[in-house]
Amino acid sequence: MTDYRIIEARLADTLGLPRRPVAVTFRETPPVGVPKFTGTEPSGCSFWRIAAGGRTFYTVASDHYNCPIGSYTHHLALPHDRSQELDQTLSLMAGIGYIKMEEVPRIPRLPRPPGVVIYAPLADTPVEPDVVLFTGRPGRVMLLHEAAVRAGVRAQVPLWGRPTCMALPAALADGIVASTGCIGNRVYTDVGEDELYVTVPGKDLPRIAEEAQTIASANAKLAEYHRGRRATLATE
Repeated sequence: MTDYRIIEARLADTLGLPRRPVAVTFRETPPVGVPKFTGTEPSGCSFWRIAAGGRTFYTVASDHYNCPIGSYTHHLALPHDRSQELDQTLSLMAGIGYIKMEEVPRIPRLPRPPGVVIYAPLADTPVEPDVVLFTGRPGRVMLLHEAAVRAGVRAQVPLWGRPTCMALPAALADGIVASTGCIGNRVYTDVGEDELYVTVPGKDLPRIAEEAQTIASANAKLAEYHRGRRATLATE
């Protein structure tokens, strides 16, 4: 298995990450030795906050039911007695002008329901992750996106938005994606208004990490170059 401790340390140093990257894995059954999440949370993305704080655990479908939108993106059908909650939530969002109902069919979803979802800080992941979530200031996660391009990883041009959780199936299907997040996610995860997400397919992360230092060094040199040009050419 890839040594994700080295990768996390390298990227944290290179990118100056304010939060630990979160490894997310979709499996049929939980890995041996990984504890099940206990308690309740209001959303699936709340588990990102907990994992970034240092915990490794897995969830089952019922742990996600409090968020109908997250259940939808994770292809988790709500139980019969709660099946109306998705329509109720979407109607609320449409009624206040947050979404238009015609947007819903275009929201990416996992191709099939996972039996469990495993969350961990990247360095502590017990399995090879399917996707890895990075959070940071735009000027820092920009380097991660540029490293992916240099590594030959597919990088989607659109900047994804609401709901934030759709970035996971989008990354699995289409490569590295950047996301502005959404208001629910920012409330549930404490991510600041000055931070963005970049979601990376786990299989591509080692190649991206290899290129990150080259990109960071190149950006530092280009910053000096552009500062010199501005000092010489700007007339304001």
